[in-house]
Amino acid sequence: MKIYSENKKATYDYEILEKYEAGLVLTGQEVKSIKTGHINLAGSYVVMSTRNASRSDADGQGFGAFLIGAKVPPYQPKNAPVDYNPEQQRRLLLNKKEIDYLAGRANEKGFSLIPLKVYENNGRIKLEFGVARGKKKFDKKEKIKKRDVERDISREFK
Repeated sequence: MKIYSENKKATYDYEILEKYEAGLVLTGQEVKSIKTGHINLAGSYVVMSTRNASRSDADGQGFGAFLIGAKVPPYQPKNAPVDYNPEQQRRLLLNKKEIDYLAGRANEKGFSLIPLKVYENNGRIKLEFGVARGKKKFDKKEKIKKRDVERDISREFK
């Protein structure tokens, strides 16, 4: 399993409660670009959509999960399509039960769906995302203080 990108700020800004794996619907040049390590998950998020006009399923329904705000630059910038948008939304491949469950969790107050990492699993590019609750400022400071104390204790025992 090769990891192409990690969202390191996610664990600092959010408390991850559950993790899920989903496939990504990509074009060929996006796959090549990701495999060279050119993807940025900073500031991206996952939304659950009941209806989306820009993309639709084979049966005409537009419900599903979408990755918003992830930046995938073109593999060959001089050879990219004219209408290529590096920040376009990308469909996530999930089961219908997972979509229904995650849509309910995403609509609860205080919960978000945050991408954690993009990696390759058996030749397929996957996205790991989590159901997360945002941390308050004092939670972040408390975590840093706790980590510093543990570091000092480990130094004293050495």
